[in-house]
Amino acid sequence: MSEAAIHSVTAPVARPELLASLDPLLREWLPRQRWFAGKGRPVTGFSLVTANELLPSTAQLGLLHLLVRAHQPLTPAQGADTRPGDCYQLLIGVREALPPHLAPALIGHVEEGPLAGHTVYEALHDPRPADVLLEALRTRARVGELRFERDRRQEIRGDLIPRLITAEQSNSSLVFGDTFILKLLRRIVPGVNPDLELPLSLAREGCPRVPAPTAWMAADLDEETYVLGVLQPYVQGAVDGWELALSELAKESEPAKESEPAEDGCRGGEGFSGEARALGRATAEVHTALARALPTVTLGHVQMERLVDGMTERLAAAAQAVPALRPYAAGLRTAFEALADLASEGQTWTAQRIHGDLHLGQCLRAPSGEWSLIDFEGEPSKPLAERRMPQPPLRDIAGMLRSFDYAAHAVPGSLGSSPKLSASLDQGGPPCAGAVPPVPDWADICRAAYCAGYAEVAGHDPRADPVLLRAYETDKAIYEVLYEARHRPDWLPVPMAAIRRLAASP
Repeated sequence: MSEAAIHSVTAPVARPELLASLDPLLREWLPRQRWFAGKGRPVTGFSLVTANELLPSTAQLGLLHLLVRAHQPLTPAQGADTRPGDCYQLLIGVREALPPHLAPALIGHVEEGPLAGHTVYEALHDPRPADVLLEALRTRARVGELRFERDRRQEIRGDLIPRLITAEQSNSSLVFGDTFILKLLRRIVPGVNPDLELPLSLAREGCPRVPAPTAWMAADLDEETYVLGVLQPYVQGAVDGWELALSELAKESEPAKESEPAEDGCRGGEGFSGEARALGRATAEVHTALARALPTVTLGHVQMERLVDGMTERLAAAAQAVPALRPYAAGLRTAFEALADLASEGQTWTAQRIHGDLHLGQCLRAPSGEWSLIDFEGEPSKPLAERRMPQPPLRDIAGMLRSFDYAAHAVPGSLGSSPKLSASLDQGGPPCAGAVPPVPDWADICRAAYCAGYAEVAGHDPRADPVLLRAYETDKAIYEVLYEARHRPDWLPVPMAAIRRLAASP
């Protein structure tokens, strides 16, 4: 599609009848999407935030870009919450009839309104709409409220073949010719998104551990900016840390095959501990670059008291919800009390911008052996302001240490079915029976190697601050217990093993 064609499509299509005609179809389709955050509550209606045509719906193939709010009843925990419904980014293709190869993308058939008689579908499954997005980024298009930006120093070819990544995730991603990956955010919030902010800051610092953004898309609404997507270089042939860890565990749990050459490229003779050490160095490189690029703050007694109060409240709520946690509550609370005692004695900690949701699935190992960190969005369930707050780097490190523990308990045979399980807790089959890892010392060895690698770059070992590290690990394990009890009870023994260890720690 030419630059002139994209720039000519500037008229918004925010007509009430458009949303009214799509409403019954979206009520059925939207809750089934992996990235929909309001599962378990019915959708009672929608309100249209913006609607723009990237391809006119009067043509043989139309492409609508919508931002819609989904309205749902409140949960008892939300009480009288008056926040508007979550805002979602939708890319909807419009055809008179859907080709068979696009059948899985079907949203439905429109019976009334401006699209009556047409079929609408998830456009990211279709190469031509995907091409339109890349062309808009390449040409820095403006379409209604939508703004497409790029780093002019990086070339974007217009002939790259797109493909949708179909793995379950909280957003949607398109790969273009094994050259770029476009991450499209699904649940949209106003403000500076760390998934763009932090990689841009790291690029300015020359940090090679995070792919520098090539282009991005945003919407300007009511004097606020909504980041919609980020295009970054695609690390061809890379494997994420979770998959690599499970692959190595599978080999280590089968002694008869230990002498065979490593097919995954792990550092010779070291197993995954060598990778864990390298990953620790990469994490430290990112942390030190972020500390140079963005302001740091000092956390004293008052700030740490608020931190401890939050941890203690989450423990109380989890123990109320999960009876298995109650016998360990007193021991777990000592982790937070010890941190409060240190703060009251005058100890301070430096806080900075961090990854915010670090685990093995957020790390990519290139065929060259270099590690990269990806997905700086933070925990999407947390408010954006909280995700952008400076925090001690040990929060990231605790997340990675818990991730090693999860990997150690994964069934080697479930390699392909539980990607990125480690700390995001998204999916996967049950752990090995009785939560006994197939290689008992694997997690401890990797945890030690990771911390040692971190110390080689940062100049200080995370284990030298055991009180704060234990508090963060405890807080993370409590979250894991609550999640598993609610969503995957078969996995509950994994975090409970950590709970027993942490509750007994001095």
